[in-house]
Amino acid sequence: MDTPQLALLLTGNELMSGDTVDSNSALIAAHLGDAGMEVGEKCTVGDEPDKLLASLDRLTRAYPAVVINGGLGPTRDDLTSEVVAKLAGVALVENPEALAHVESWCSRRRITPNPANLKQALVPQGSALIDNPRGSALGFALEVNGCLVLTTPGVPSELAAMMQELVEKLGVQLGGTSRHIKRLQTFGIGESSVEERVKEFGADWPDRVSLGFRAGMPQLELKLSVDSEQDLPEQRHAMAMLDAAFGDHILGEGDTRLAARLQDVLREQGKSMTTAESCTGGLIASMMTREPGSSHVFGTGFVTYANAAKQDQLGVPETTLETHGAVSEPVVVAMLRGALSRSGADIGVAVSGIAGPGGASEDKPQGTVWLAWGTSEDLRTHCAVVSGSRSLFQNVVAAAGLDLLRRHLLQLPPLPHYFSRQA
Repeated sequence: MDTPQLALLLTGNELMSGDTVDSNSALIAAHLGDAGMEVGEKCTVGDEPDKLLASLDRLTRAYPAVVINGGLGPTRDDLTSEVVAKLAGVALVENPEALAHVESWCSRRRITPNPANLKQALVPQGSALIDNPRGSALGFALEVNGCLVLTTPGVPSELAAMMQELVEKLGVQLGGTSRHIKRLQTFGIGESSVEERVKEFGADWPDRVSLGFRAGMPQLELKLSVDSEQDLPEQRHAMAMLDAAFGDHILGEGDTRLAARLQDVLREQGKSMTTAESCTGGLIASMMTREPGSSHVFGTGFVTYANAAKQDQLGVPETTLETHGAVSEPVVVAMLRGALSRSGADIGVAVSGIAGPGGASEDKPQGTVWLAWGTSEDLRTHCAVVSGSRSLFQNVVAAAGLDLLRRHLLQLPPLPHYFSRQA
């Protein structure tokens, strides 16, 4: 049976100019895929009424449903409502429910609704509203040319909050069927490495389980999908195979994040951690404290970018810095011991590296980083070269620092795939 298809119409001059990167279509497509539907065509148009009207007219005659993303805001270039009304041949009317929503949104922010705000209460006559829990503009659905047109705001967080209702409406229109999907969050193993491992399974890999990927920074999401409940045992079998192959790289299911997983492990073991950062400039600590509940496991972190700070705050001997340089094993060991002693934490990580550009030498190229992690009694070190931009270097090193602590606490293999391949 063919998968039901719909069209996406994305609006906004900022998309055409490149000022805004389109992430919304990926979000919509991912949710549709989970519900057994897919995007057959994606069309992006600037804020030009005639082009929007022509594009929408064509798409509504070619597909059973069209999702419009963008153009619901308060400004003059937000044209979605009037374009849909014109194509449907209906008037724009003030919807009481939409008006109450706008007024409530303004009231919570202690602002008086102005004409621009109130513009968002105007929708094509006969529309059914789609709730927007986060923004001021409700979406709406209307049949046009025998096609269901659904409108959504361009703000990603607002769109995400509306996706469940949007998918439900599309499912009724298109007859999509929910797939059974298990999402696994991994760190430190790439798509190509996973593919190679799966190839090694050969005929043992369950036929009815499809494997998909969603790459991100710093994690890679694996999706194990089956079409029916009868295939769930095969899905579980596939999960067990992946766990046996590289389970030490699997953080958890759903939307588990690396720092959140480390927090869970620290709480389970009743331990606290500290950080001593140079090249990452506090990013490791920042990743930890973005997660709620971090105060229970993270009390103190040190950012010692300059050599003088390493000496003053962490007690790194001046002779060690002069003899070995800031990017060296003796220095990160001293940084970590100083952080553990001064913070009273049970476990910690220290990093010092050359993020670039500049600062490199023949024996220490750009991207060189030394890491030290563990406890006062069990302290480990590793040197790696992380190629790429300064931002990429910092993000990879920070994530690796968190992962090494997770591995240490869970007694997993100490040299993960992303370092063992370099070695």
